[in-house]
Amino acid sequence: MNIDHFKPAIVYTIYIASTPEQVWQALTSAEFSRQYFSGFAIEAELKVGGSFIARAPDGSVHIGGEVIVCEPPNRLTVTWNVNWPALVEKLGPTLVTYEIEPAGDTVRLTMLQSHDRPIGDDILSGGRQGWPAILSSLKSLLENGSAMTIPMKPPQRMLAALKELGIGAP
Repeated sequence: MNIDHFKPAIVYTIYIASTPEQVWQALTSAEFSRQYFSGFAIEAELKVGGSFIARAPDGSVHIGGEVIVCEPPNRLTVTWNVNWPALVEKLGPTLVTYEIEPAGDTVRLTMLQSHDRPIGDDILSGGRQGWPAILSSLKSLLENGSAMTIPMKPPQRMLAALKELGIGAP
């Protein structure tokens, strides 16, 4: 996959009182991710071309993808395709990149959600709501030992925009 044409549509940076290795482990292990990612388990085959899966609490595949860049513990880029075929078909693939950098006694974690085509703000509202909650919960888990529980539903404006594009909810 040529990722040169992908442009970031969502970018978040947070600082975590942790180490790059601990942040990497939290982002790539099912054990950690279940705690901060609303019960979703990340299963990553940590090599270029490896599989990347986020399993829902019921065990179903919610996100399917492939590892594009794997530079532990500093950079991970994966395709992030929701198991919603009509969505991927119409909107194209999504890339998610995690950049992990030491910042004094902390870690700067930057998450980029990138696309190979323009995506409307209404559709991006889902990620703009979800990523801050996921990353905040991750930060809380690593710093305090307990993740945050943040109830979320897909934003109505996102669902309406998808419906307008002819993409029904799964």
